[in-house]
Amino acid sequence: MPADRRRPAEQHGPADQHRPADRHRPADLEITSPANTRIKQLVALRRRRARDQAGVTLVEGLAEIELALAAGVEPVTLYYCPALAAPESLPLVARAAAAGAEVVQVSRPVFEKISYREGPDGWLAVVPSVISALDSLELGPDPLVLVCAGLEKPGNLGAILRTADAAGVAAVIAADPVTDWANPNVVRASKGTVFSVPVASGTTAQVLDWLSGHGLHIVAATPDAEQLVTGTDLTGPIAIAVGAEQTGLTPEWLERADRRVRIPMFGSADSLNVSISAAIITYEAVRQRMQDADLNSGRPVR
Repeated sequence: MPADRRRPAEQHGPADQHRPADRHRPADLEITSPANTRIKQLVALRRRRARDQAGVTLVEGLAEIELALAAGVEPVTLYYCPALAAPESLPLVARAAAAGAEVVQVSRPVFEKISYREGPDGWLAVVPSVISALDSLELGPDPLVLVCAGLEKPGNLGAILRTADAAGVAAVIAADPVTDWANPNVVRASKGTVFSVPVASGTTAQVLDWLSGHGLHIVAATPDAEQLVTGTDLTGPIAIAVGAEQTGLTPEWLERADRRVRIPMFGSADSLNVSISAAIITYEAVRQRMQDADLNSGRPVR
């Protein structure tokens, strides 16, 4: 069997390689060799420079791809492996094709090469990069925003995005980011919520100016604060800022903060994981806002 073969209806010449994929066909292309040039190019997208040059990123996993589709993402290409994909998941082929994706069927050895996670389920998509410009963010009244200053680990960024999605946060902003929102491990750790939560990136100076320009009060999380987060008003237009686990927020953030807060801690550890800290403070804000809404509407607080 050839390593890279077009379906019979597509064997008409080079020009046909650029026409839209037939949305009614199970696959537009089949690749069986891990040495295929296209597969090598796909693996290269794990590197940020390659992603930036191509303007795309990788999404692996059935649930993650389905969430991206639900968020309106239009995949460039869908790769799937029938030997790994559960039979009940196969309708995703038609859904991705209907969204405009080229569908590529691959062998198990090929998918094991392109996969970047343990226990792959046979699904991987190439999608347009996440839009992350500050001026692309749109805020409603009394927005709740999360700012991640200098965070390094994709897993923490992904976990924070999951919290933001669940809590209805207006946006998550990376200040002086060490990694990018299109990092496949951020996408993976976020379970695809990087596509459902508005995100942006910028330097510390840019982010601080943007927050000020939008009337957002900065609530800085720091273990050195005297004020507990549970005793702080978090019901207005605010931006909760968290810093890297080893260094915390920089002096620039602490100086510009309207309020500094800490989480009550009674054990021997001097800090929490940054994604946990962000979740605790975010949900305290959610609790206060829900209570405030109940009081203003005359309904009893639950």
